[in-house]
Amino acid sequence: MSKLENILREITPLSPEDSFLVFDRIKASFDFPYHYHPEIEINFVYKGKGYRRMIGDHTGEIGNLELVLVGPNLPHCWANHKCKNRKTHEITVQFNQDFFNQSVMEKNILKPIHNLIKESIRGILFSQETAEKLKDSFLNLSKMSSFESFIEIMKILNELAIAENKTLLSSYSIELETFVDNDKMKTVHDFVHKNFENKITLDDAAALVNMSSVTFNRFIKKRTGKTFVNYLNEIRISYAARWLMEKNLTVSETAFEAGFNNIANFNKVFKSIKKTTPTEFKELFKGVKKIE
Repeated sequence: MSKLENILREITPLSPEDSFLVFDRIKASFDFPYHYHPEIEINFVYKGKGYRRMIGDHTGEIGNLELVLVGPNLPHCWANHKCKNRKTHEITVQFNQDFFNQSVMEKNILKPIHNLIKESIRGILFSQETAEKLKDSFLNLSKMSSFESFIEIMKILNELAIAENKTLLSSYSIELETFVDNDKMKTVHDFVHKNFENKITLDDAAALVNMSSVTFNRFIKKRTGKTFVNYLNEIRISYAARWLMEKNLTVSETAFEAGFNNIANFNKVFKSIKKTTPTEFKELFKGVKKIE
């Protein structure tokens, strides 16, 4: 039985065309459930003493500074525990696996980063000294231009690669035979991402992988923890959220661009997934930065 079977697979807003996403936000609490995704993730947490870290089968209480690299498909979350601070600064960098092109990463100059990414499949905790050394770099990321951020992230990765006192967290790693490597799921995933702005029915999606609608819905639920409608809506909302942050679109324009033909339904679905209205979301996540 897969270790991922009963863990939710997060639909991140990172598209195949992106290099990175940088999330920079002040949080009163960490309430995202234990989850996984194929994207690689760096998590920097400042003033979060007392939160609980969960990476694979590892748990631990974090200090004032937290710096962790989470590899592809490794379940993780940070949970409310003993932290009394309601203004914790969280900075997350997400990037696709294929950004680290195999032939490029095997060049001598990038081998340390290549090895770092391979080790990340168990999750890596960096020392307080490393976190302190890179604190200003993380705090300034969302203030930089796209190219400057790209260069800074590569510098950060190099520092992480050569850092001392790294700790591997989970006693197991997730094999790559997961969501992104399942041919049928990948077919559906790619189709939805290319066509989400259009009408897509359960029958349409099921036909792609030669399944009945009932069998297909069970298949999707097992792989993602969601029905197909909820899975489709989450992808649509992930794009809508990005556009609210990145484009000068009204809520109505964003809704129609994302495949919703009813504003009231868009608002309802958005609030159900993001726990806030589209307008409030734009204010809450001003620090999110896409790097192309």
